Amino acid sequence: MSEDTKAPESPAADAGEPPAAPRNALRPPPAAGPGRFMAGNMPAEKALNFKGSLARLLRLLRPQQAALIGVLVLGAASVALTVIGPKVLARATDLIFAGVTSRGLPAGATKEQVIAGLRARGENTLADMFTRVDLVPGHGVDFTAVGQVLAIVLALYVVASFFGVIQARLTTNLVQGAVYRLRQDVEDKFARLPLKYFDRQPRGEVLSRVTNDIDNLAQSLQQTLSQIVTSLFTVIGVLVMMFLISPLLAVIVLLTVPLSVYVAARIGKRSQPQFISQWATTGRLNAHIEEMYTGHSLVHVFGRRKEAEAVFREQNETLYQASFKASFISGTIQPAMMFIGNLSYVLVAVVGALRVASGTLTLGDVQAFIQYSRQFSQPVTQIASMANLLQSGVASAERVFALLDAEEQEPEPADPARPDVVAGRVEFEDVSFRYLEDTPLIEDLSLTVEPGQTVAIVGPTGAGKTTLVNLLMRFYEIDGGRITLDGVDIKAMNREELRDKTGMVLQDAWLFGGTIAENIAYGADDVTREQVIEAAKATYVDRFVRTLPEGYDTVLDDEGGTVSAGEKQLITVARAFLAKPAILILDEATSSVDTRTEVLIQHAMNSLRTGRTSFVIAHRLSTIRDADVILVMENGHIVEQGDHETLLHAGGAYSRLYAAQFAEAMAETD
Repeated sequence: MSEDTKAPESPAADAGEPPAAPRNALRPPPAAGPGRFMAGNMPAEKALNFKGSLARLLRLLRPQQAALIGVLVLGAASVALTVIGPKVLARATDLIFAGVTSRGLPAGATKEQVIAGLRARGENTLADMFTRVDLVPGHGVDFTAVGQVLAIVLALYVVASFFGVIQARLTTNLVQGAVYRLRQDVEDKFARLPLKYFDRQPRGEVLSRVTNDIDNLAQSLQQTLSQIVTSLFTVIGVLVMMFLISPLLAVIVLLTVPLSVYVAARIGKRSQPQFISQWATTGRLNAHIEEMYTGHSLVHVFGRRKEAEAVFREQNETLYQASFKASFISGTIQPAMMFIGNLSYVLVAVVGALRVASGTLTLGDVQAFIQYSRQFSQPVTQIASMANLLQSGVASAERVFALLDAEEQEPEPADPARPDVVAGRVEFEDVSFRYLEDTPLIEDLSLTVEPGQTVAIVGPTGAGKTTLVNLLMRFYEIDGGRITLDGVDIKAMNREELRDKTGMVLQDAWLFGGTIAENIAYGADDVTREQVIEAAKATYVDRFVRTLPEGYDTVLDDEGGTVSAGEKQLITVARAFLAKPAILILDEATSSVDTRTEVLIQHAMNSLRTGRTSFVIAHRLSTIRDADVILVMENGHIVEQGDHETLLHAGGAYSRLYAAQFAEAMAETD
């Protein structure tokens, strides 16, 4: 396929319909809505469906169920070992306390004798406390036993950390795999989106969704998925251990949970709209910057720099305010959770001390419970503090999902039709089309183009010229009638096969980052260097390429900045020449070149059009004088058709266009 992959001229130029999101920096503002330089006043985004978007986001992980199960199992194992640690460590505390206490007691006495003596002296509280202590009067601390306990705890924590490392690795694979598939889905979606979607979306906004939002989503998932799994298991494990040690203290800790949930929910509800605003504003700001960058020359030429800077400052300020509010509001979750956790800690410390004094618990049990209370509040605090990351990620996910849910073009036919022989006969049969339902553009248009004919299409701006070839290429689907290629309805054909038979040279020459030879060969498969040079010679590209130090290996950037505008156009003509299409579309292909280069291109076009059906959209006389048929369009209708001389002498619409637009060009050419 030799079609220039840059989108054809916006339908706004032909249909009078302004795109909802103009891409050209200096295009007139839309008829409805704010002007281009007032983009900062765009309406606010709708509220985010947090639960639905989160559920859809989690479904992205389904293809890697084994990795997901591994993350859950390893997380549970790591948490279980970590949770057991404080209970085992409590044994070391009890051993040290028992040893220190026993050392001051008379040797040879038994534990029961010591407790009886305390009760006889009226020290019942101390006696109750000693009932839970393994006293060995006269003996000190059993450091061997303490060392064994510490070794067990160390082993538990080492193994738990090892499981955590493996879990982190699996989580990374899981998240990056999901994001990889998401990027593939977006790329595949682009191939199914109709041209009108891109006409109505700012380029920077689309790029922001594909890059910034997906990157933010990946970062949010990476930071929250493993942590949330670990935190949830920790809460469950710690809760079980707390109830095993002391149901009373466990209930005290649980009393603070509803308060924590309430505070987190209230703060999250206030911060979520700010995250939505943050990422929506990011997309608009990116769109504005991209437009200003690509059109910076015209911005300066027309003196719009200050206005553009004012819009940037306005949108930047909006983004700053939204980002600040989102981060600040969500950032208050963690200190609020810490305050509630400290309240729980104080209650546990007081009640736990009373339980030790009464002999209900050992000192080690209280020490372990305090650790558990900290471990319980910490994951709750972490989950709450991650709410901002999760909210930000889900907000970005919804923007990506909105792209994936955009209306697609009609699916390809299951059994596509193909012409037996592609000769290039094109027929429009009562074709009707409109960009807006209530605004007709083309109504009941019929046209027959025989193989090898050159058809020129002229008319005022908004007449429907570019729309006509867009319909032929199936960039848009017709509303009525049909278009056939060699007797086959193009709607029954595969789009790729249809466009593979068509070559297109647009007014805006598109070159990608690569060598000149690669750009020429872009529209054809398996071509040799000799064929590339032959096409370059036929289109007069060779004569300027040989003046370059690297010749055909000269590397162009994506803007083609190392060659002039006319030379870029010649390269795109050579690209179409090499593809040898059955149908050729030239949309103002010589508008960017000087008169001498235009003459050279015309000679190349004559050989390029030989034996091919050609559609030429042009205003310049030199492009259409030799056309077999000239169509004059007004308001979506063909008002005149014939060759140059016939239409000129008819004194109709073509004659008026000629007098208004071509008389001076004709005088210069003659």
